[in-house]
Amino acid sequence: MPSYLTLSSDQIKQELAALETQYQNWAAQKRQLNMTRGKPCAAQLDLVSGLATCLEGSDYRASDGTDCRNYGGLDGLPEARALFADLLGLAAEHVMVLGNSSLNLMYDMMVRAMLFALPGADKPWSQAGPVRFLCPVPGYDRHFTVTQSLGIEMIPVPMTPSGPDMDVVESLVAQDSQVKGIWCVPVYSNPDGITYTAETCRRLSSMATAAPDFRIFWDNAYVVHHFDPAEAETTPEILALCAQAGHPDRVLAFASTSKITWAGSGIACLAASPANLAFVRRHMSAQTIGPDKMSQLRHVRFLKDKTGVLAIMARHGEILRPKFDLVLDLLAQELADCGICHWKRPRGGYFISLFVMPGTAAETVRLAKACGVEVTPAGSTWPYGRDPEDSNIRLAPSFPTTDELRTAILVLTVCIRLAALRRLLPEPAPAPKIEG
Repeated sequence: MPSYLTLSSDQIKQELAALETQYQNWAAQKRQLNMTRGKPCAAQLDLVSGLATCLEGSDYRASDGTDCRNYGGLDGLPEARALFADLLGLAAEHVMVLGNSSLNLMYDMMVRAMLFALPGADKPWSQAGPVRFLCPVPGYDRHFTVTQSLGIEMIPVPMTPSGPDMDVVESLVAQDSQVKGIWCVPVYSNPDGITYTAETCRRLSSMATAAPDFRIFWDNAYVVHHFDPAEAETTPEILALCAQAGHPDRVLAFASTSKITWAGSGIACLAASPANLAFVRRHMSAQTIGPDKMSQLRHVRFLKDKTGVLAIMARHGEILRPKFDLVLDLLAQELADCGICHWKRPRGGYFISLFVMPGTAAETVRLAKACGVEVTPAGSTWPYGRDPEDSNIRLAPSFPTTDELRTAILVLTVCIRLAALRRLLPEPAPAPKIEG
C-alpha cells in the first residue's frame, strides 16, 4: 500500500469508500470492548490467589513482635519496609509503607506541601504565590488530575528517548522559583514506555537553580514490570543521586504492589530523605493511627523477598508480552505503510503510546467508540486534556482477552485510516462567483 500522503484525490476517495464499508460492518456488530485503563486481567490476579490464605489464624505478629491486628506502626512493618527497600535498591530507613495506593500517597503529599512548609522552605506552596508543576508529555492522566484538582498550574515538557527534555526542565526551573516540582515515571513511562537514562537522572538530581522546596515526584510504578527479565531496564537510585548532589530532600519516591498482587488490595510505599519522612510523620499523626498492618504482613508472607517478587513478575510478563506483541504486530500490519502514524515498542509497563495524524486523535477515538471499542480519551496524556497536536492515543492491552484485543485493534486501525483520509481529502473548490 502506498503512503496515504502520496495518494491522489481519486485514490483517496477509492480508499475511503472501501474503509467506509469496513467501518459500517464493524459498527453493525455492536461489540463492547474496553481498553481505557491499564488494569491487570483475571489471569494476572489469579497468579497471587494464595495471598488470601497465606496467613493462619495465629499468624499476626511482625518480626519486631508487633501485633498487626492492633493500632500503631505509622512507618509500616519492618519486613514490609525492607521488602520495598530491596526492590528500590535503598536502605529501609528511607521507606514508609502506608496504604494500598501510591496515587493516594502522591495526592496526600501534594496536599501537605500546599498546606505546610516542606523541609528547606519557610512557607507552604499555597502561601508562596502561584504554584507551577512540570509535566512530561505524553504523561499519566491521573498525575495531571491531582495537580489540577489543587489549582496547580501545569507546564508541559516534551519527552525524549532519554526521558523529559532536560534542557527545557533546567531552563524552566532556573527562570521561575514558583516551579515547585515535576512528575516522573522513570521506568517504562506512562504511556511511552521510556526509561530515563542515567544522565537524565543525574541532571534532575543536580539542578543547582531549583527552589529549595522543589520536589521530584518519582512514581516508580513499573520498576519490576519487565516483559522479559533478560531485557529489564533500570535507573540509578535517585535518592542517592540527590544526596550526592547536595539536594537530599529533592525527591519523593513512590511504589506499590498494585500490579504485582491485587490492584485494589495492595500495599504502597513512600521513600524519601530523613527530613522529608519526619515531615510526613508529623502531619500523618493527625491523619491516622497506623496503616493496615495485616495486609502488609500478608504481602510479606506471600511475596517473601525480592526473589519472590521477581518470580511472580516473570509470570506477569509471560501473560502480558503476547498481548503487547499482538497489538504491535497488528499496528505494523495495518498501518506501517500508510505514513500517517507511529508508535513506541516498550519493554515493560502497561501501555503503548500511539501517535496518529495530527488533528485526528479525537475523531479516531470517537469513531472507535461508535463501533463499541473504547480507548483512553484523546488528550488525556496532556495536562488539562489538551493535546496541542491532537495526535496521541494511549493503548492499554492488559485487560482484554487476546481475541478481544485482536478485534479492538483491527477496528481501531480502520478508524485511524478513516479519520486520516477524511482529513486528507481535498476541500471541493468554491463555486465561481457570477458577476452582474
